[in-house]
Amino acid sequence: MALIRLDEPTTKRIPPDTFSLWALAFRPFYLLAALFAAIAVPVWAVAYSGAIDLPMPGIWWHSHEMIFGFAVAVIIGFLFTAGRNWTGLDTPTGKPLMVLAAVWLAGRLAMAFGSGAWVAIVDLAFLPVAAGMLLKVLIKAKSKRNYFVGALPAMLALANLFFHLAVLGVIEADPLTAMHLALGLVVVLETIVGGRVIPMFIFNAVRGVKQWRNVKVDWAAAIATGIALLLWALGAGGWAGVVSLIAAVLQAVRLGGWNPWATRGHPILWVLQLAYLWIPLGLALLALTQFGVLPRSAGVHALAIGATGGLIIGMITRTALGHTGRMLIAGRIETAAYALVLIAALVRVLTVGFFPAAQFGGVHAAATLWSIAFLLYLWRYAPYLWYARVDGKEG
Repeated sequence: MALIRLDEPTTKRIPPDTFSLWALAFRPFYLLAALFAAIAVPVWAVAYSGAIDLPMPGIWWHSHEMIFGFAVAVIIGFLFTAGRNWTGLDTPTGKPLMVLAAVWLAGRLAMAFGSGAWVAIVDLAFLPVAAGMLLKVLIKAKSKRNYFVGALPAMLALANLFFHLAVLGVIEADPLTAMHLALGLVVVLETIVGGRVIPMFIFNAVRGVKQWRNVKVDWAAAIATGIALLLWALGAGGWAGVVSLIAAVLQAVRLGGWNPWATRGHPILWVLQLAYLWIPLGLALLALTQFGVLPRSAGVHALAIGATGGLIIGMITRTALGHTGRMLIAGRIETAAYALVLIAALVRVLTVGFFPAAQFGGVHAAATLWSIAFLLYLWRYAPYLWYARVDGKEG
């Protein structure tokens, strides 16, 4: 007579000291993005001082690398990881992910040390490949709700092409116009994804929280923001400032409905609220720019450092904790990193917009605060990203 097994079947657990950098896209891309952020901004500050020369005008290199180097790495790492949750299908891991990370790194090295058409070719390679991989998964799963989010990397690729054609003189255009279009796309992505996840994070974490949400306001805020940023990037003039103000009000109303005050005791939540607040503030500053009141850089840095940098430092801590099997709790190191990025935004915006005599010091102070924030992230999170989940699961 056959014996009946009484023990339950077990699934294979991955030892927590297993090298797992290529297990899921957030791991290499968060690590590379944080390392790049900690290095590239101080390099720009030194170049701004005139101590070193860059292969192209410094402001072009700085703006390009912060979007197409730093932000894009985080976006792809996040979307590939989220895409697996949205669809239930695998996104690149292992050797394909390794190759994709190498392509991104090749673009950074080319932009740092080279010039000419070959640099454009190397740098342009990353986004179309990444966009194709992401869209393939979304289309296969028929995840129609996420098609637009999946198409944004392809739209960023077009903005990057615009930038390089302008730099090479193939078209007569200001390369910064391409960068403003790219920043606008990133902010629209933040509006869409942030509007989905931030209020949900609050609702799930704060017991009994009261929130007000309206689908029409959400759509109006996203559409108005997209139109406002497009008009601004294309230099539509003073009347476009009115659209920016309308978008700012809609974004502020939307944020207020999420009940951000309820997150005051939760750093992992309040960092996202304060970072998102920079979107309506940035839109309002851009309106003042278009009215001839403030320099353009005030609104640019509100959106680039405050909104984009703040949301990134908040999301790459939260998602890294969650996807490595850890509790969603921000400790002192994370809280310090959050504060440093948000203070860096405040310093940069105030000095460029309201205290121009202090602008030189503002660049160096903001760069130092920013760099320390991402060094803190690396110190805490590099082991998390390098090794397997603590719960033994895959990913």
